[in-house]
Amino acid sequence: MNKAQFIASLAPHFNDSKKDATHAVDIIFDTIVRNMAKGEDVMINDFGKFKKVDRKARKGRNPFTGETIQIKASKKPRFLPAKGLKEVINGTRKLEPAPKPAPKVVAKPVAKKAAPKKAAKKKATKKSAKKAAPKKAKKSAPKKAKKAAKKRK
Repeated sequence: MNKAQFIASLAPHFNDSKKDATHAVDIIFDTIVRNMAKGEDVMINDFGKFKKVDRKARKGRNPFTGETIQIKASKKPRFLPAKGLKEVINGTRKLEPAPKPAPKVVAKPVAKKAAPKKAAKKKATKKSAKKAAPKKAKKSAPKKAKKAAKKRK
């Protein structure tokens, strides 16, 4: 699963908003990275621990020439899986059912006294729609004729 697929799987929990799901994922990853850069460990229960590890300078061998080279000291990120994650992966513990997304709340329209004004606008739009429809039909008819002529050739 890549980041886009991960976001798509989270979107239903954010009222089908990929924008909100992306924002949440970005905040989580950013927080983990920032805390690890400070040297702090990030522990998530039943998942694992992210930490920064110092690696000592050491000697190594160049695989092409076989000569001994000096490898600099470095800092590496490390993830240590928690016992709960290991048990789920090994199959000794079953996962609980995934939490279901919250049901969508649909607001009921409230009747207002301004309804006659809306009706007047609808009548105006119907008239303009009737006028616009024949224009579209006139434009589409020549296109269809051109396509039919091309097919004949």
